[in-house]
Amino acid sequence: MRYAVHMSKEKSSTLRLYNTLTKREEEFHPMKGKHVGMYTCGPTVYGRPHIGNYSSFLMADLLRRWLEVLGYEVRHVKNITDVGHLVADRDEGEDKVEKQAKEEQVDPLAIARKYTEQYLADEKILNMLEPYARPRATETIKEMIEIVQVLLKKGHAYETEDGIYFSVETFPAYGALSGNTLKNLSAGARVEVDEMKKHPADFALWKKCVGNNSMHLLRWSYPAGERISTTGKDEHAGFPGWHIECSAMSRKFLGEQIDIHTGGEDNIFPHHECEIAQSESGSGKKPFVHTWVHRRRINLGEEKMSKSLGNVFTLSDILDKGYGAQDLRYYLLSVHYRTNLKFTWKGLDDAKKARRKITEWMEEIRKWESKEGKEGNECKESRQKFFDAMNADLNTPAALAVLFDAAAWSRNVKQWSQEGLAALQSFAETARATFGCFESGEEEGIPSEVQKLLDARKAARANKDFKESDRLRTEIGKKGYDVKDSVEGQKARKM
Repeated sequence: MRYAVHMSKEKSSTLRLYNTLTKREEEFHPMKGKHVGMYTCGPTVYGRPHIGNYSSFLMADLLRRWLEVLGYEVRHVKNITDVGHLVADRDEGEDKVEKQAKEEQVDPLAIARKYTEQYLADEKILNMLEPYARPRATETIKEMIEIVQVLLKKGHAYETEDGIYFSVETFPAYGALSGNTLKNLSAGARVEVDEMKKHPADFALWKKCVGNNSMHLLRWSYPAGERISTTGKDEHAGFPGWHIECSAMSRKFLGEQIDIHTGGEDNIFPHHECEIAQSESGSGKKPFVHTWVHRRRINLGEEKMSKSLGNVFTLSDILDKGYGAQDLRYYLLSVHYRTNLKFTWKGLDDAKKARRKITEWMEEIRKWESKEGKEGNECKESRQKFFDAMNADLNTPAALAVLFDAAAWSRNVKQWSQEGLAALQSFAETARATFGCFESGEEEGIPSEVQKLLDARKAARANKDFKESDRLRTEIGKKGYDVKDSVEGQKARKM
């Protein structure tokens, strides 16, 4: 749900963001006035994303929401990787989507469709805004090949028996983002050792379906970029490397230079480092990205949350424990994005209680009536503190502290003037629009099995699957709860 956000007339602080490339906070100024081009690395759809993945996507959603609160027009592009991402982020090995397809004994594109649909449903439940474009790698093959051919022509790429590789030695700035410069890199540290490569850090732009890849199911002709079967004859038949995908998709929808690129810190190297090298070498324009924003990882105990380690929680795991999707959203956003969050159930429980305190306050002030009295100067101060916190590199803990303070002092005001109450209510709507987790649909005391049905119904309605929505309403009714739909969303009450 979108809100009309009141913009204050007072002078606000300028948004500052930590730029991973320059290693410092910088004032954010888009290239084109109030228009912002923003790209987010989306999921590789070979399984359901875990909450560590969603922490990165939610950070991007928060940033976009805040930019829009500040009056920017954001063109947000979030991709879906459905081919080319190999196991362990290498240039050799199985494609993650194909590997899962073999395990489930179905076509790889069926796997991609299945988990894409699941991911999009999760996004709806988590109240993420729909992006301007959501390109898929399999739909952008021709654009990838165009970049590959330009890099070959300019001498930044070379061909071997098994593929086409980017030559990192032709790009002196390689390593500026991650610190993994050619001088510091050693063979074996997330770098392929391949005798056919000119340098161990060279990475694949295009892999041929030969040798270990001869049975690769997802393949295209080169340079036509047409999908072909495993029996198709083409000496260049193959599939794209992982890194080239995002360069092609971002260029297609945002141009050769973009304002903001977001992702998880695990993407910094090699993925984003390689994006920079191939994008700037191909276009001849620097920088490819003005501001890089990365979310620190989520830890479970002393280990990072990772599918490869088998220590992940999905959204279903959270809902099964009796928490709402908004509780998880609040928890993941309540910690600053450049801080490692150590996930605990107690932490989520505390987040649930805190979120609902703010939600109750926001619902409460909607019903207050104004009289002649206090003018609301404290509201202006709270609003300014909130803006200052969010403009300070998205300092969400400080911004949330302002909300709790506002809830405390506002309840002590005996009489509100019309102007003062309007300002308070507008401030609350600004905070609601910013965080996206203060909806009143999830009520205290609703059993977890009912809340799970409510979340599924919300996703069904968002996808305009009204038949499924009606079925779920019936199921909820059988459990003793009535569901009402309003402009604020669905609300459940005990019958």
